[in-house]
Amino acid sequence: MPFGEREDELWEAMKPRFKPRIVGDPNARYAKSIVNGTGAFAPRHNVAPTASAVRATLARVVHRTPEVLVKVTGRKKGAKHLAAHLDYIGRHGDIAIETRDGERITSKDDAHQIADEWSDPLYWRQGTSVSAVAMVFSMPAGTNADKVRESVREAAERLIGDNHDYVLALHTDTPRPHVHLTVQAEGMDRKRFDPRREDLFRFREAFAEALRSRGVEAEATPRYTRGQGRAGTSMALTQLRARIRNGASRQPTDADLRQAREAMQIALGKAQQPALATKTRARWQDTKRRYEAAADRLDRTGNREDRQLAGHVRKFIQERARIETVPDMMLRDAEKRVKDARDRVLNEPQPDRDVPRGTPPPPSRRR
Repeated sequence: MPFGEREDELWEAMKPRFKPRIVGDPNARYAKSIVNGTGAFAPRHNVAPTASAVRATLARVVHRTPEVLVKVTGRKKGAKHLAAHLDYIGRHGDIAIETRDGERITSKDDAHQIADEWSDPLYWRQGTSVSAVAMVFSMPAGTNADKVRESVREAAERLIGDNHDYVLALHTDTPRPHVHLTVQAEGMDRKRFDPRREDLFRFREAFAEALRSRGVEAEATPRYTRGQGRAGTSMALTQLRARIRNGASRQPTDADLRQAREAMQIALGKAQQPALATKTRARWQDTKRRYEAAADRLDRTGNREDRQLAGHVRKFIQERARIETVPDMMLRDAEKRVKDARDRVLNEPQPDRDVPRGTPPPPSRRR
Protein backbone atom coordinates (compact mmCIF):
# COMPACT_ATOMS: atom_id res chain seq x y z
CA MET A 1 0.00 0.00 0.00
CA PRO A 2 1.49 3.40 -0.92
CA PHE A 3 2.47 5.59 2.01
CA GLY A 4 0.08 8.41 1.12
CA GLU A 5 -3.10 6.35 1.31
CA ARG A 6 -3.34 6.35 5.13
CA GLU A 7 -1.70 9.63 6.10
CA ASP A 8 -4.85 10.83 7.88
CA GLU A 9 -4.47 8.20 10.60
CA LEU A 10 -0.80 9.05 11.14
CA TRP A 11 -1.54 12.78 11.10
CA GLU A 12 -4.05 12.33 13.92
CA ALA A 13 -1.30 10.74 16.00
CA MET A 14 1.04 13.68 15.45
CA LYS A 15 -1.39 16.60 15.67
CA PRO A 16 -4.07 17.00 18.34
CA ARG A 17 -7.77 17.40 17.79
CA PHE A 18 -9.56 19.62 20.27
CA LYS A 19 -13.11 19.18 21.49
CA PRO A 20 -14.64 22.59 22.13
CA ARG A 21 -16.69 23.01 25.27
CA ILE A 22 -19.89 24.77 24.22
CA VAL A 23 -22.09 24.09 27.24
CA GLY A 24 -21.37 26.73 29.84
CA ASP A 25 -18.76 28.44 27.68
CA PRO A 26 -19.02 32.21 28.26
CA ASN A 27 -17.71 32.82 24.78
CA ALA A 28 -20.23 30.84 22.72
CA ARG A 29 -19.31 32.55 19.47
CA TYR A 30 -15.74 31.41 19.87
CA ALA A 31 -16.74 27.79 20.47
CA LYS A 32 -19.14 27.89 17.52
CA SER A 33 -16.37 29.12 15.21
CA ILE A 34 -14.30 26.07 16.14
CA VAL A 35 -17.17 23.69 15.48
CA ASN A 36 -17.98 25.31 12.14
CA GLY A 37 -14.34 25.59 11.12
CA THR A 38 -14.43 29.38 10.74
CA GLY A 39 -12.48 32.29 12.18
CA ALA A 40 -8.78 32.99 12.62
CA PHE A 41 -8.31 30.19 15.15
CA ALA A 42 -10.28 27.51 13.32
CA PRO A 43 -8.28 24.25 13.29
CA ARG A 44 -6.66 23.58 9.95
CA HIS A 45 -6.66 19.83 10.53
CA ASN A 46 -10.03 19.59 8.82
CA VAL A 47 -8.10 19.88 5.56
CA ALA A 48 -6.60 16.56 4.55
CA PRO A 49 -2.80 16.80 4.90
CA THR A 50 -0.61 15.90 1.98
CA ALA A 51 1.61 12.85 2.10
CA SER A 52 4.72 15.04 1.87
CA ALA A 53 3.58 17.13 4.86
CA VAL A 54 2.94 14.01 6.94
CA ARG A 55 6.31 12.52 5.95
CA ALA A 56 8.14 15.77 6.79
CA THR A 57 6.45 16.06 10.20
CA LEU A 58 7.20 12.41 10.99
CA ALA A 59 10.85 12.94 10.07
CA ARG A 60 11.11 15.97 12.36
CA VAL A 61 9.54 14.05 15.24
CA VAL A 62 11.83 11.02 15.04
CA HIS A 63 14.91 13.19 14.46
CA ARG A 64 14.09 15.07 17.69
CA THR A 65 13.69 18.45 16.09
CA PRO A 66 13.50 21.16 18.79
CA GLU A 67 9.96 21.84 19.93
CA VAL A 68 8.74 25.40 20.27
CA LEU A 69 7.40 26.56 23.63
CA VAL A 70 4.43 28.91 23.94
CA LYS A 71 2.89 29.78 27.32
CA VAL A 72 0.45 32.23 28.81
CA THR A 73 2.33 33.76 31.73
CA GLY A 74 -0.45 35.93 33.11
CA ARG A 75 -3.37 38.28 32.60
CA LYS A 76 -2.81 41.93 33.51
CA LYS A 77 -5.73 43.69 35.15
CA GLY A 78 -5.80 47.47 34.97
CA ALA A 79 -3.30 50.09 33.87
CA LYS A 80 -1.13 49.82 36.99
CA HIS A 81 -0.73 46.06 36.71
CA LEU A 82 -0.02 46.26 32.98
CA ALA A 83 2.49 49.11 33.43
CA ALA A 84 4.45 47.02 35.96
CA HIS A 85 4.52 44.14 33.47
CA LEU A 86 5.79 46.38 30.67
CA ASP A 87 8.50 47.68 33.01
CA TYR A 88 9.52 44.08 33.63
CA ILE A 89 9.72 42.91 30.01
CA GLY A 90 11.49 46.18 29.09
CA ARG A 91 13.88 45.81 32.02
CA HIS A 92 12.96 49.36 33.07
CA GLY A 93 14.18 50.83 29.79
CA ASP A 94 17.24 48.63 29.19
CA ILE A 95 15.45 46.47 26.59
CA ALA A 96 13.45 47.95 23.73
CA ILE A 97 9.75 47.10 23.57
CA GLU A 98 8.56 46.80 19.98
CA THR A 99 5.04 47.79 18.99
CA ARG A 100 2.91 46.16 16.31
CA ASP A 101 4.05 48.87 13.87
CA GLY A 102 7.73 48.21 14.60
CA GLU A 103 8.32 51.26 16.80
CA ARG A 104 10.92 50.72 19.52
CA ILE A 105 10.02 52.02 22.97
CA THR A 106 12.65 52.49 25.66
CA SER A 107 10.96 55.14 27.79
CA LYS A 108 8.96 54.12 30.84
CA ASP A 109 6.57 57.00 30.20
CA ASP A 110 5.80 55.71 26.70
CA ALA A 111 5.28 52.18 28.04
CA HIS A 112 2.93 53.47 30.74
CA GLN A 113 1.01 55.42 28.10
CA ILE A 114 0.35 52.13 26.27
CA ALA A 115 -0.90 50.65 29.54
CA ASP A 116 -3.30 53.55 29.98
CA GLU A 117 -4.54 53.38 26.37
CA TRP A 118 -5.19 49.63 26.58
CA SER A 119 -7.00 49.95 29.91
CA ASP A 120 -9.06 53.05 29.17
CA PRO A 121 -11.70 51.32 26.95
CA LEU A 122 -12.55 49.04 29.91
CA TYR A 123 -13.73 51.78 32.27
CA TRP A 124 -17.39 50.88 31.70
CA ARG A 125 -16.93 47.28 32.81
CA GLN A 126 -17.86 46.38 36.36
CA GLY A 127 -14.88 45.39 38.47
CA THR A 128 -11.33 45.07 37.25
CA SER A 129 -11.09 43.60 33.76
CA VAL A 130 -8.13 42.07 32.00
CA SER A 131 -6.31 44.72 30.01
CA ALA A 132 -3.75 42.43 28.37
CA VAL A 133 -2.66 38.81 28.11
CA ALA A 134 1.05 38.08 28.59
CA MET A 135 2.64 35.23 26.62
CA VAL A 136 6.16 33.92 26.17
CA PHE A 137 7.66 32.21 23.10
CA SER A 138 10.87 30.25 23.65
CA MET A 139 13.42 28.14 21.79
CA PRO A 140 16.39 26.03 22.96
CA ALA A 141 19.81 27.51 23.63
CA GLY A 142 21.82 28.30 20.52
CA THR A 143 18.86 29.41 18.40
CA ASN A 144 19.36 32.72 16.58
CA ALA A 145 17.62 35.28 18.79
CA ASP A 146 16.76 37.69 15.98
CA LYS A 147 15.03 34.92 14.04
CA VAL A 148 13.06 34.01 17.16
CA ARG A 149 11.85 37.59 17.47
CA GLU A 150 10.97 37.85 13.78
CA SER A 151 9.09 34.54 13.92
CA VAL A 152 7.05 35.64 16.93
CA ARG A 153 6.10 38.84 15.13
CA GLU A 154 5.04 36.88 12.05
CA ALA A 155 2.93 34.48 14.11
CA ALA A 156 1.29 37.33 16.03
CA GLU A 157 0.55 39.30 12.88
CA ARG A 158 -0.90 36.25 11.20
CA LEU A 159 -3.20 35.22 14.05
CA ILE A 160 -4.19 38.40 15.87
CA GLY A 161 -2.69 41.38 14.04
CA ASP A 162 -5.91 42.25 12.26
CA ASN A 163 -7.87 42.75 15.49
CA HIS A 164 -5.59 43.13 18.51
CA ASP A 165 -2.73 45.47 19.32
CA TYR A 166 0.40 43.93 20.80
CA VAL A 167 3.97 44.64 21.91
CA LEU A 168 6.93 42.30 22.18
CA ALA A 169 10.35 42.23 23.82
CA LEU A 170 13.28 39.89 23.13
CA HIS A 171 15.19 38.54 26.14
CA THR A 172 18.61 36.93 25.78
CA ASP A 173 19.63 36.99 29.45
CA THR A 174 18.98 33.24 29.76
CA PRO A 175 20.42 30.35 27.69
CA ARG A 176 17.05 30.00 25.94
CA PRO A 177 16.21 33.04 23.76
CA HIS A 178 12.60 34.00 24.40
CA VAL A 179 10.17 36.71 23.45
CA HIS A 180 7.52 38.23 25.70
CA LEU A 181 4.39 38.95 23.66
CA THR A 182 1.78 41.12 25.38
CA VAL A 183 -1.60 41.29 23.61
CA GLN A 184 -4.33 43.86 24.22
CA ALA A 185 -7.34 41.95 25.46
CA GLU A 186 -9.96 44.24 23.90
CA GLY A 187 -10.07 43.82 20.12
CA MET A 188 -11.11 46.43 17.61
CA ASP A 189 -14.36 44.54 17.11
CA ARG A 190 -14.83 44.43 20.92
CA LYS A 191 -14.10 40.70 21.03
CA ARG A 192 -11.85 39.65 23.89
CA PHE A 193 -8.56 37.82 23.47
CA ASP A 194 -8.79 34.81 25.77
CA PRO A 195 -6.48 32.07 24.45
CA ARG A 196 -7.40 28.45 25.13
CA ARG A 197 -5.45 25.23 24.58
CA GLU A 198 -6.28 25.13 20.89
CA ASP A 199 -5.22 28.76 20.51
CA LEU A 200 -1.86 28.07 22.09
CA PHE A 201 -1.32 25.14 19.76
CA ARG A 202 -2.17 27.33 16.77
CA PHE A 203 0.43 29.83 18.01
CA ARG A 204 2.93 26.99 18.37
CA GLU A 205 2.29 25.85 14.80
CA ALA A 206 2.55 29.37 13.39
CA PHE A 207 5.72 30.01 15.41
CA ALA A 208 7.33 26.77 14.21
CA GLU A 209 6.39 27.42 10.58
CA ALA A 210 7.85 30.92 10.75
CA LEU A 211 11.09 29.58 12.20
CA ARG A 212 11.38 26.91 9.51
CA SER A 213 10.86 29.54 6.83
CA ARG A 214 13.95 31.27 8.27
CA GLY A 215 16.07 28.13 8.24
CA VAL A 216 15.58 27.18 11.90
CA GLU A 217 14.50 23.59 12.53
CA ALA A 218 11.41 23.62 14.74
CA GLU A 219 8.25 21.59 15.28
CA ALA A 220 5.01 21.81 17.23
CA THR A 221 3.63 18.46 18.33
CA PRO A 222 1.95 17.20 21.54
CA ARG A 223 4.04 15.50 24.22
CA TYR A 224 2.44 12.10 23.66
CA THR A 225 3.52 12.23 20.00
CA ARG A 226 7.12 12.26 21.19
CA GLY A 227 6.64 9.63 23.89
CA GLN A 228 6.81 12.15 26.72
CA GLY A 229 4.31 11.90 29.52
CA ARG A 230 5.43 14.69 31.80
CA ALA A 231 2.82 17.39 31.76
CA GLY A 232 3.68 21.07 31.64
CA THR A 233 3.22 23.20 34.74
CA SER A 234 1.94 26.69 35.30
CA MET A 235 4.41 29.56 35.54
CA ALA A 236 3.47 30.14 39.20
CA LEU A 237 4.17 26.52 40.14
CA THR A 238 7.44 26.55 38.20
CA GLN A 239 8.59 29.65 40.09
CA LEU A 240 7.61 28.16 43.45
CA ARG A 241 9.61 25.00 42.73
CA ALA A 242 12.58 27.10 41.62
CA ARG A 243 12.51 28.94 44.96
CA ILE A 244 12.54 25.61 46.81
CA ARG A 245 15.50 24.34 44.76
CA ASN A 246 17.41 27.59 45.38
CA GLY A 247 16.81 27.39 49.12
CA ALA A 248 14.70 30.54 49.22
CA SER A 249 11.73 28.53 50.50
CA ARG A 250 11.36 25.28 52.44
CA GLN A 251 7.60 24.98 52.12
CA PRO A 252 6.59 22.40 49.49
CA THR A 253 3.88 23.41 47.07
CA ASP A 254 0.32 22.23 47.66
CA ALA A 255 0.35 20.44 44.31
CA ASP A 256 3.51 18.48 45.18
CA LEU A 257 2.16 17.55 48.62
CA ARG A 258 -1.12 16.35 47.15
CA GLN A 259 0.61 14.26 44.49
CA ALA A 260 2.99 12.79 47.09
CA ARG A 261 0.07 11.80 49.36
CA GLU A 262 -1.81 10.19 46.47
CA ALA A 263 1.31 8.29 45.36
CA MET A 264 1.89 6.99 48.90
CA GLN A 265 -1.69 5.69 49.10
CA ILE A 266 -1.16 3.84 45.81
CA ALA A 267 2.19 2.42 46.97
CA LEU A 268 0.53 1.11 50.15
CA GLY A 269 -2.19 -0.57 48.11
CA LYS A 270 -4.95 1.70 49.38
CA ALA A 271 -5.68 3.42 46.06
CA GLN A 272 -5.20 3.05 42.33
CA GLN A 273 -3.31 5.17 39.84
CA PRO A 274 -5.34 8.02 38.33
CA ALA A 275 -7.02 7.51 34.99
CA LEU A 276 -4.67 10.12 33.50
CA ALA A 277 -1.66 7.81 33.73
CA THR A 278 -3.56 4.83 32.32
CA LYS A 279 -4.98 6.84 29.42
CA THR A 280 -1.57 8.34 28.64
CA ARG A 281 0.05 4.91 28.39
CA ALA A 282 -2.81 3.61 26.24
CA ARG A 283 -2.53 6.59 23.92
CA TRP A 284 1.22 6.06 23.55
CA GLN A 285 0.64 2.41 22.67
CA ASP A 286 -1.82 3.50 19.97
CA THR A 287 0.64 6.10 18.68
CA LYS A 288 3.43 3.51 18.49
CA ARG A 289 1.13 1.21 16.54
CA ARG A 290 0.54 3.96 13.98
CA TYR A 291 4.25 4.71 13.77
CA GLU A 292 5.02 1.04 13.18
CA ALA A 293 2.39 0.87 10.43
CA ALA A 294 3.86 4.00 8.84
CA ALA A 295 7.34 2.45 8.93
CA ASP A 296 6.02 -0.65 7.16
CA ARG A 297 4.39 1.48 4.46
CA LEU A 298 7.58 3.48 4.01
CA ASP A 299 9.54 0.27 3.52
CA ARG A 300 7.16 -0.83 0.75
CA THR A 301 7.46 2.36 -1.33
CA GLY A 302 10.81 1.24 -2.74
CA ASN A 303 12.30 4.70 -2.13
CA ARG A 304 15.70 4.79 -0.46
CA GLU A 305 14.92 7.86 1.63
CA ASP A 306 11.65 6.30 2.76
CA ARG A 307 13.47 3.15 3.89
CA GLN A 308 15.95 5.27 5.84
CA LEU A 309 13.09 7.15 7.49
CA ALA A 310 11.43 3.83 8.36
CA GLY A 311 14.61 2.77 10.15
CA HIS A 312 14.68 6.02 12.12
CA VAL A 313 11.03 5.55 13.08
CA ARG A 314 11.68 2.04 14.44
CA LYS A 315 14.71 3.22 16.38
CA PHE A 316 12.64 6.07 17.82
CA ILE A 317 9.96 3.61 19.00
CA GLN A 318 12.53 1.23 20.45
CA GLU A 319 14.13 3.98 22.53
CA ARG A 320 10.71 4.90 23.93
CA ALA A 321 9.41 1.50 24.93
CA ARG A 322 7.33 3.03 27.72
CA ILE A 323 6.05 6.46 28.65
CA GLU A 324 6.39 7.94 32.14
CA THR A 325 3.87 10.41 33.51
CA VAL A 326 4.16 12.61 36.58
CA PRO A 327 2.01 10.17 38.63
CA ASP A 328 4.38 7.39 37.52
CA MET A 329 7.38 9.35 38.78
CA MET A 330 5.70 10.13 42.11
CA LEU A 331 4.66 6.48 42.51
CA ARG A 332 8.19 5.26 41.83
CA ASP A 333 9.53 7.52 44.57
CA ALA A 334 6.77 6.47 47.00
CA GLU A 335 7.40 2.76 46.36
CA LYS A 336 11.10 3.28 47.07
CA ARG A 337 10.31 4.97 50.37
CA VAL A 338 7.92 2.18 51.38
CA LYS A 339 10.52 -0.46 50.51
CA ASP A 340 13.25 1.36 52.46
CA ALA A 341 10.97 1.64 55.50
CA ARG A 342 10.15 -2.09 55.40
CA ASP A 343 13.81 -3.00 55.02
CA ARG A 344 14.69 -0.93 58.08
CA VAL A 345 12.02 -2.72 60.12
CA LEU A 346 13.29 -6.14 59.00
CA ASN A 347 16.90 -5.28 59.83
CA GLU A 348 16.17 -3.94 63.31
CA PRO A 349 16.95 -6.36 66.21
CA GLN A 350 13.81 -8.13 67.40
CA PRO A 351 13.00 -8.08 71.16
CA ASP A 352 13.09 -11.35 73.15
CA ARG A 353 9.55 -12.76 73.05
CA ASP A 354 10.04 -14.64 76.40
CA VAL A 355 10.66 -11.41 78.35
CA PRO A 356 7.43 -9.78 79.59
CA ARG A 357 6.66 -6.37 78.17
CA GLY A 358 7.79 -3.58 80.49
CA THR A 359 10.73 -5.49 82.00
CA PRO A 360 13.64 -3.02 82.46
CA PRO A 361 16.88 -3.88 80.61
CA PRO A 362 19.63 -5.59 82.63
CA PRO A 363 22.21 -3.26 84.15
CA SER A 364 25.36 -2.80 82.16
CA ARG A 365 28.55 -4.32 83.56
CA ARG A 366 31.19 -1.90 84.79
CA ARG A 367 34.76 -2.61 83.89
